Amino acid sequence: VQLQASGGGLVQPGGSPRLSCVGPGFTLDYYPIGWFRQVPGKGREGVACISRGGGSTYYKDSVEGRFTISIDNAKNTVYLQMNSLKPEDTAVYFCAARVNRVPGSTCLNSNVYNYWGQGTQVTVSS
Repeated sequence: VQLQASGGGLVQPGGSPRLSCVGPGFTLDYYPIGWFRQVPGKGREGVACISRGGGSTYYKDSVEGRFTISIDNAKNTVYLQMNSLKPEDTAVYFCAARVNRVPGSTCLNSNVYNYWGQGTQVTVSS
């Protein structure tokens, strides 16, 4: 299973980029999908996740209200819409998929995921 994240780049504070995660060859809607981020010297932290089937979403407290995770089944793509970006949002962002369901916000735990995509760098700076 291969995941591909894209959409990062240099963004000004307050900007609103959208990250995309695609999984050629498999149906993302069948899996819990998470977005994570990592800065040098720190572990990956869960930013947002969406349940299998897309019925539930969960967010890290510091991004709730600013970030939105969604799935477009027609395009087989999971998005992370990021609004009102802050310099502290600067990180490499990864998407991940898990084979089985997980209860609630457990999907924000990077340890439960089976498959990871390569990261996409988001740098928030003026």
